[in-house]
Amino acid sequence: MTWQSPIAPGLSWYQDSVADRPTYEPLDGSVAVDVAIIGGGFTGLQAAFNLAKRGVSVVLIEASRFGDGASGRNGGQLGSGQRAWPDELEPELGYERSRALFDMAENAKRHLLDFAETHGIDIDYMPGQMNVSHKRTGADDYRRVADLLATRYDYPHVAFMDRAETAERLGSSHYRHGVRDAGTGHIHPLKLLIGLARVAAEAGARICEMTPATGITQSQGRTRIETPRGTITAERVLLATNAYIGKLERETAAHVMPIRSFIGATVPLDRFPDILPGAEAVADSRFVVRYFRKSRDGRLLFGGREAYTADSPRDISRHIRKQIAEIYPALKDVEITHAWGGSVGITMPRKPFVREVMPGVTSIAGYSGHGVMLSNYAGKMYADAVIGNTSELGLFSELKIPPFPGGDRLRSPLLFLALTWYALRDRL
Repeated sequence: MTWQSPIAPGLSWYQDSVADRPTYEPLDGSVAVDVAIIGGGFTGLQAAFNLAKRGVSVVLIEASRFGDGASGRNGGQLGSGQRAWPDELEPELGYERSRALFDMAENAKRHLLDFAETHGIDIDYMPGQMNVSHKRTGADDYRRVADLLATRYDYPHVAFMDRAETAERLGSSHYRHGVRDAGTGHIHPLKLLIGLARVAAEAGARICEMTPATGITQSQGRTRIETPRGTITAERVLLATNAYIGKLERETAAHVMPIRSFIGATVPLDRFPDILPGAEAVADSRFVVRYFRKSRDGRLLFGGREAYTADSPRDISRHIRKQIAEIYPALKDVEITHAWGGSVGITMPRKPFVREVMPGVTSIAGYSGHGVMLSNYAGKMYADAVIGNTSELGLFSELKIPPFPGGDRLRSPLLFLALTWYALRDRL
C-alpha cells in the first residue's frame, strides 16, 4: 500500500522512485540515555549517527516516518555558502565572520558528499547550479558576486552568465542574467535520508518512527520527554523538528515559522533536449523563489511557494503547471506525474536558529530553504560539541535571530501579510 504522509500533502516522486524505504518500530516503554533527539530529518539523524559511533547512548524519535518532513521532500539543491551571498553578509557581520560561515558551508558540502560515498549511498548527485535573475537590472551585482567569491573567498567556481548564455543553459529566454556555480550540484534527498537512517541504526542509535513527543519537562538536571507509549530521560536533548515544532517548545516556535512549499515532477523530457541541456539545478531571484532541476532520468522537478499558511492548495499541480509554463511555454501541457508539498522552517533574517532553549536542550532549525547540506552538517557539529571536540556550531549560535512579531496569536497572520506583499512585488 502506498504511504501517504500525514504531515505533508501529495505523493512525492522521490518516494515513488525508491525501491526500499524501511520502517522503524515506535518507541515502546521508557528509556534513559545520554542524548535524546526529537526529529528524524537530516539534522537529527546525523547527530544520532555521529554520537552513536562514538559510544554515546542515544535515542531518536520521529512523529511520522523518516522522510515525511522537508529532509525527504525538498528540492535537492546544495548551493554554496549560506542562504545570503557574502556581499550581503559582509556589511552586516564583517569579513572574518562572513568568511568563516562560507568556509563552514563548504565543509558541509564536502561532508555530505564524502558521507554518501563512504557509506555507499547513491544520492543521484548531478553537478552544477545556476542562480538567475528575473529582473532587467542587476547584472553588475551578479558579476560582482562572482568576482568577490573568486578573489576574497577562494571560490573560483562561480561565473557570470549574460542573457544569451542564460537562455542557452536554461533553454528559456525568461531570465535576464545570472551566475553558474560549477562547484556544487543537486541530489535525491530521500535516498540520502534512507541511507542515513540505516547507517545511524547500524552505528547503535535507537531510532523510532511514529513516536511524537507530547511534552518536555525538567527535574534534577535531567530532561524528560513524554511520548504516547513511554518516557525518555536524558542528560541532553536536541530539538531537530525544524518547521514541525508545533507547541512542543515555545522559544523555537517564536523564532522558526513554517511555510508551505510545493514541487511537481513531469514525465521525462526526452522530446525537449534544449531544456536544461547541462542538467544543472536552478534557483531564481524572486523573494518567493522558484527552483527547478532535472532528475537523473530527465524529469523536470519544479518547485515554488503558493501558500503561507499551514493549508495546502486542493490541486497542487495546477499551481506548479502555471509557473512551469511561464518559463517553458512548450511545457504548458506536459504531464505532471507527481505533485507534493511540505513545510519549510524559516527565520526572520533567513539564517539558522541555534540556541539552548532550556538547560541542556539545544534547538537547531530554520534553514530557510538552504538546508540540504547545512542541516546534515549541523547534526554532525552538534555531536562534535557534545563529545567535546572542536565544533563550528558556535558560528550559528552567535547569529542574532529575532523572534517573529505578533506573539502566539498574530505571528502567523502577520507572516502571511508580509510574504503576500513580497510575492506581489515579485510580479512587478
